[in-house]
Amino acid sequence: MAKKQTYGNDSIKSLKGADRVRLRPAVIFGSDGLDGCEHAIFEILSNSIDEARQGYGKEITVTRYADHSVEVEDHGRGIPVDYNKREERYNWELVFCEMYAGGKYNNNDGGNYDYALGLNGLGLCATQYASEYMDADIRYDGFRYTLHFEHGENIGGLNKEPYGKKVTGSRIRWKPDIKVFTDIDVPADYYTDIIKRQAIVNAGVKFILKNEVSPRKFETTEFCYENGILDHVRELVGEDALTSVQFWQSEKRVRDREDLPLYNVKINAAVAFSNRVHLTEYYHNSSWLEYGGAPDKAVQNAFVYQIDAYLKQNGKYNKSESKIKFQDVEDCLVIVMSSFSTMTSYENQTKKAINNKGIQEAMVEMLRHNLEIYFIENPIEAEKIGAQVLINKRSREDAEKTRLNLKGKLTAKMDITGRVAKFVDCRSKDVSEREIFIVEGDSALGAVKQARDPNYQAVMPIRGKILNCLKADYDKIFKSEIITD
Repeated sequence: MAKKQTYGNDSIKSLKGADRVRLRPAVIFGSDGLDGCEHAIFEILSNSIDEARQGYGKEITVTRYADHSVEVEDHGRGIPVDYNKREERYNWELVFCEMYAGGKYNNNDGGNYDYALGLNGLGLCATQYASEYMDADIRYDGFRYTLHFEHGENIGGLNKEPYGKKVTGSRIRWKPDIKVFTDIDVPADYYTDIIKRQAIVNAGVKFILKNEVSPRKFETTEFCYENGILDHVRELVGEDALTSVQFWQSEKRVRDREDLPLYNVKINAAVAFSNRVHLTEYYHNSSWLEYGGAPDKAVQNAFVYQIDAYLKQNGKYNKSESKIKFQDVEDCLVIVMSSFSTMTSYENQTKKAINNKGIQEAMVEMLRHNLEIYFIENPIEAEKIGAQVLINKRSREDAEKTRLNLKGKLTAKMDITGRVAKFVDCRSKDVSEREIFIVEGDSALGAVKQARDPNYQAVMPIRGKILNCLKADYDKIFKSEIITD
């Protein structure tokens, strides 16, 4: 056997440069598989979305190439990549090659971005490190800048040339590295899903998806929702909605703890009720919160509280009937919430949940207030909602009773007490003291049952005398099912 190395001071090492991502991609992207590769695409797309949301460029083009490379082009301000006097380094080195370097750290202090998806200065650099190659074409401040990277290393430095056109922006093309990710074949469905979601929560921004189906032949799909989440909910419920679609907005200054700074939060919610479809969907700074977090808790709190209050005030509950649960509301609820804040506590870099206490409290307050007004101003719709929620509740409870009854019957068949007719069990489950008396006939069963100690003595009857055939008539004998069997 090979001799093992001694674990000592020389065993500790520090990852540097591209190795920080290439050797441990799951730390940044959440996975070293296809999920991680997909999230890398979202990181680059996020930067373009942040520009569009600030009002710089209203069109973003994403191209999926047949060789698994990806290109994202926007018409924003462009990435500042020239020399940075304060840092005494070129900005391209910081944003493309330095972890935790970016321009979105001071959003709460009047920075360049009010509400940003990018927060940590990790996405662009990490994606560059995890790529087989990356090409950047940037039009900014009267110049055109180009950069080329391979396997996390820059090749050829920064190329700069005068640019006379007014249109600014960035075009990033890269190919995820199969040496970093176990799979880079991102399906077209992922692109369609993620781009549609971004169109929904970024009202008025046009997203163009180009999918290369054969060499130099592209299928193009456009996504644009002029009214954002409101159009999306209308599209979902169609004409069969139980109620009209409501759109609520709120803006507030909140804090997550008394000693922490205040920050801005903006909340948009599109709500409808339907007995045909149900959906709860949450976004923050346009990132889809697949795992919810604060918005999920806020919706559960507000809707159960307000609908329960309505049912009580209007005497809709039966006497001694239990309170509704969120499951009863959720079965007929369609809600899409899109919130923005200048400070955010995402669960991690993949941004699939938020846990800000201040945002949650603001959402609860906004939803309760708007629901209360909605029920007062729309009594007919409020009655429909209350009736449907009670139907959901009562059907759930009936289904639960049926399930428990069936479970009890099936469980009984597995137990000796169910398999043996007229078996009388004892209370104790301790096998060291349990006893069983086997008796003949029902009369013996009755006598022993009364005389036994029910704590540890069980009784199992077996069939007694069938019939005294010497004394019985033939008719009586052959009417006995046991004898004929």
